[in-house]
Amino acid sequence: MNTIVVPVDFSEHSEYALEVAANIAKRFKVKLILFHMIGVSGSVLAKSELEEQEEVKYYLKLAREKLAAFLDKPYLKGMVLETIIQNLKDFSEVAAVAQERQADLIVMGSHGTSGLSTFFVGSNTEKVVRTSETPTLVIKSKRTNFDIGTIVFANDLQPEYVLAYQKVENFARLFNATLKSVYINTVGSGFRSDSQIQDDIARFVTALGKEVHVVIYNDYNIELGIYNYAKSISANLVALPTHGRRGLAHFFMGSIGEKLANTATLPVLTIKI
Repeated sequence: MNTIVVPVDFSEHSEYALEVAANIAKRFKVKLILFHMIGVSGSVLAKSELEEQEEVKYYLKLAREKLAAFLDKPYLKGMVLETIIQNLKDFSEVAAVAQERQADLIVMGSHGTSGLSTFFVGSNTEKVVRTSETPTLVIKSKRTNFDIGTIVFANDLQPEYVLAYQKVENFARLFNATLKSVYINTVGSGFRSDSQIQDDIARFVTALGKEVHVVIYNDYNIELGIYNYAKSISANLVALPTHGRRGLAHFFMGSIGEKLANTATLPVLTIKI
C-alpha cells in the first residue's frame, strides 16, 4: 500500500474517515491525499470571464481556509498531507482522482443509518462505491484505533469473485486479521440446497487454487444474513465484491455492496470486479 485518498466535505463522518485513514497511513507509512470538491454552481460559471475568475478564486480561498481548520487535528500532527481542491460537484469524480493518483485505497465517511429503507440511489457513498476501481473503505462511526481482528468476505461463490477474494486476503494480511468467507442462503425463491452450494464452493476453490472454508449462513435476505453473521462472530469489517453497474439492475453484489456501504454499522470494504 502506497497511497490513500480521503474525500473531505467537512462533515463529522468525513472526519471519522480521516482519522481512520490517518491511522492506516501512519501504520504503513503511506501517502495521504485529502480531496475536497467546491462544486461552484453553473450560475457562477455563466457570468463574465472576469466575474467567474473572481468568484472561483473566492470559493477556492474559502475552501482552503475551511480545509486548513478541518485538518487541525492532534492525530494529523507531524504527517505530510497532500490536499486537492477541485471544482467538481459529483462524488463519482472521487474514483477518477483516486485512479489518477494510483491510490491503493479510498477511505470515506457515510451517514447512512441502519435499515434497508435508508438506501437511496444517488447517495455520495453509493456513487463512489459504484464507480470506483479502487478498493473503498466506508466508515460509519468514530474508530480511533481501527484495529481489525476479523473480516467477513461475503459473495455468491462465482469464479469471477476470486480476484476480489485475493485482494481482501491481502488486506487482511496487512492487518494480521482473520478472514472468514460466508455464503448467505436465503429463504424463498433464492434458497439453494446444500449440495448445490457445495458444488459452487468446489468450483470457487478450484478457481482460487487453494482450500478455503466457506460458512453457509441461512437468513431471510442477503443483507440481513451478512449483518447477522458478522455480528455473531464479532467481526470488525465486512468485505464485498461489487460489479459497480449503473442503474438498479445490479447483479447480486452490486446492489448489496452499495446498500451495506450505506446502511451497515460496521466498516465496509468494497472491491470492484
